[in-house]
Amino acid sequence: MFSVSCTTRPPRPGEVDGRDYRFVSPLQFEELIEDGAFLEWAEVFGHHYGTLIAPIADALAAGRNVLMEIDVQGARSVRARFPDAVLIFVVPPSASNFLQQLEDRLRKRGSENETEIASRLAAARDEMGESSWFDHVVVNDVVERAAAEVAAIIDAQAGA
Repeated sequence: MFSVSCTTRPPRPGEVDGRDYRFVSPLQFEELIEDGAFLEWAEVFGHHYGTLIAPIADALAAGRNVLMEIDVQGARSVRARFPDAVLIFVVPPSASNFLQQLEDRLRKRGSENETEIASRLAAARDEMGESSWFDHVVVNDVVERAAAEVAAIIDAQAGA
């Protein structure tokens, strides 16, 4: 199962509620926090993001694996709640090239100002230094190869 995070940010063009994110109001997000509904949540670049625990718990109870796309802070929260979780850090083939590509993507989508772009680049640079405490590090040099490596890690864990 692929986990779909909640966010308070507005959808970007082409994003679909329930597929890309669950788009909620800041008030709804605060209510979910108060209800203890999140496995992990954080404020990131002025918006809240979080993973609801109920779908994760349901999938795990049914014996299914759960794949989550989260940041380092979220991974720390997951590790605290689920010590046996397998954490995979996906890294670009070149950190310097990655930062340039990230900057180019941010500028192209045009939804961040200069200060926000600088903050995102700094956060990405900081997160790159956090891979050592993850269970696995996968280099995303060729998407198909990296995806196959992630699938092999998941398959190995399922057989363990």
